[in-house]
Formats: sequence, C-alpha cells, structure tokens
Amino acid sequence: MSRKYKFHNPDGIYFVTFAVVRWVDVFTRDIYREIILDSLKYCQKGKGLQLHAYVIMTNHVHLIISREGVLDVEIIE
Repeated sequence: MSRKYKFHNPDGIYFVTFAVVRWVDVFTRDIYREIILDSLKYCQKGKGLQLHAYVIMTNHVHLIISREGVLDVEIIE
C-alpha cells in the first residue's frame, strides 16, 4: 500500500478512487459489483462510514465519503 499521499483529517470529506490492476473490466459482472456494494454496506454499519456518493465504473470506483461520529483510526487501517 502506498503511503506517499496519506493524510488524516477526521472531520473531512474525502474523494476516493481506486482501479483494478491493468484496468481489467471486472465490474461488468453483477457478482463483482455486489461485492463492492456489500463491502460498502458493511463499512457503513460497522465502521462508521458515511457514503455521500459513489459510482462503480467497469474497471474503477469513485467514492465521496466521510466518517460518522468518533472513530478510532486503527479500525479502518
């Protein structure tokens, strides 16, 4: 995991994006999109994730997120 662009603002709203290795179009299959959606729901319920907006493209994902309440940083690492 890259540490080059890490920063921490507990009250901030973040734009997060990630891509599939070699930009393979894996999210064209429902099962893989469901894995992403289930993971986001898990983080919303169990880790205090607030999901403001998202888009799942064929080979990458964009999120606008923040945290809900007081959150121990170690939980999300």
